[in-house]
This record gives sequence, structure tokens and C-alpha cells, in this order.
Amino acid sequence: MTQLRRFALAAALVLSVSGGAWAMGSDKSNSASNPEYDAAVQAIADGKWDTAVMKLTGVVTEDAKNADAHNYLGYAHRKLGNLDKAFEHYAIALQINPEHRGAHEYVGEAYLMAGKLAEAERHLQQLDDLCTFGCDEYYALKEAVAAYRAKTGG
Repeated sequence: MTQLRRFALAAALVLSVSGGAWAMGSDKSNSASNPEYDAAVQAIADGKWDTAVMKLTGVVTEDAKNADAHNYLGYAHRKLGNLDKAFEHYAIALQINPEHRGAHEYVGEAYLMAGKLAEAERHLQQLDDLCTFGCDEYYALKEAVAAYRAKTGG
């Protein structure tokens, strides 16, 4: 077992004992207890993309360093078919937090929508590097890449 793997295993054990208050590569930023952010997340859950964009635009206007809000804003734009705006907000989220797993997954999916398999695979590799023991974001993007390959023969 390599030194890095031993460290990762020890860190995972500490996190599980501590209740996971802090997680490696966590996507948690300063989104907690913001009613506009919470309403936007609910709008996304309800598929109300325009409402989510409106609310999240307000959130990032007040808090430009909120990686989670930029990620969700990119997601809502992607769902509306506004890929340019989606890429813009995913890039900001990743600039704020280069280890933001959700942003890596979602931008990878956006690249697949744009027909850019190599870019999607680059983000899949980054997730593989970030998720020592695997993570939902890695598996979701891996599945999306496989579905894209099956559909396009790529």
C-alpha cells in the first residue's frame, strides 16, 4: 500500500469517526443558511430552470466566491440549453474550488452535450484523481461518457 493510499485511508477513517464534518474535496462552500440559495436549489429540484437562474444570479451577485452557486447556475443554464453561460459558470466554480466534484461532473456532461468527448474525459480523469475511493460524481460522469460513446460509436 502506498504512502498516499495509507494517508487517504487514515483520513477517511478520521472523517467517519468525526461524523464527516469536513470532507476531502467537499463541494460545501459558503452556501449555508442563504434563503435565496435554498430556494434556487429547490427550483432546480422542481425543474424550474428559469427561476433557478434568476435566484442564483442574485446569489452570485452578492457572493461572487460561492462555488456551489456558480455550479448550480451552470447546471440550470445547461438544462435551458445555454451552454456558453453554463461553461462560464462551471469555469468560475472550478476557479474558486478546483476540487469541486459537482462542477467537474456537470462540466463534463456539458462537454458531452457539445460533442467534446476528450474534454469530458479530462474532467472524468480529474474526478478519478480527486475521488480516491470513488464518488457519485465520478460514477455519474463515467456512465454519461459510456452512454455517449455507445450512442456515437466514439
